[in-house]
Amino acid sequence: MQNNKKLSKETIVQLVMLGTLALLLVVLCIIYRNSLGERLKTSFSSGNVKTIWSGLFVTAIISLFGFIIGLMLGLVTCLVEGLRSQNVFILGIKQIFKAYVSVCRGTPTVVQLLIIYFIVFATYKGPAIIIAIIAFGLNSGAYISEILRGGINSVPVGQMEAGRSLGLPYSNVMIRVVFPQAIKNCLPSLGNEFITLIKETSVASFIAIIDLTNAMKHIADASYDYTLVYLVMGIIYFVIVFVIARLLKILERSLNKNAR
Repeated sequence: MQNNKKLSKETIVQLVMLGTLALLLVVLCIIYRNSLGERLKTSFSSGNVKTIWSGLFVTAIISLFGFIIGLMLGLVTCLVEGLRSQNVFILGIKQIFKAYVSVCRGTPTVVQLLIIYFIVFATYKGPAIIIAIIAFGLNSGAYISEILRGGINSVPVGQMEAGRSLGLPYSNVMIRVVFPQAIKNCLPSLGNEFITLIKETSVASFIAIIDLTNAMKHIADASYDYTLVYLVMGIIYFVIVFVIARLLKILERSLNKNAR
């Protein structure tokens, strides 16, 4: 009961803060309604709105598929690094994956994007969005592997020992016993990684992709109203992240209830 009361109080505080912010915005809109109306009409015409939707779609595609690639790559990396075999070939593979994680975590995302676009795929003639998805997927995979590793370490060692005592191979115990529990433990961190990936896609404009950030930049350059356009862009990103964060909270609570 105390937790429910605490959650309800937190919700009330959040609603009050959002209501206050909304009221402040309404007041400002009323005060500056004449100039604001003209600026909105100039900067956000029907053509520009279509550009924004197009950029938003590109951002969503890069974020979603990049995260899927990162999740699969992070899982493979985590499983490979967890292998206990002393086979020379396996040890070599483990070192390659460790080097991959170190490089991706030790260099900025934009640098990785530029290297992959201008060096690795220098002769590639296809859509640049494919390169962006690969680049962000590789970057996200390195972080997800560490998130999954932390989730696996949070599972009691007895789970693995019990599975191995029944004669199950290491890989089967990991996939069927340990990993499902680890996913639930690291779900908040995975959600944060997805949110971070959405925000990081703003650097996709470095390789001439018209994502949300680049679309808003083109609109600001055309209208010369950088203040309003960039403010709207920030609000759009905030709303996207806020909605996803709330959905993740609901999913997390649902999983916790089922676990009980």
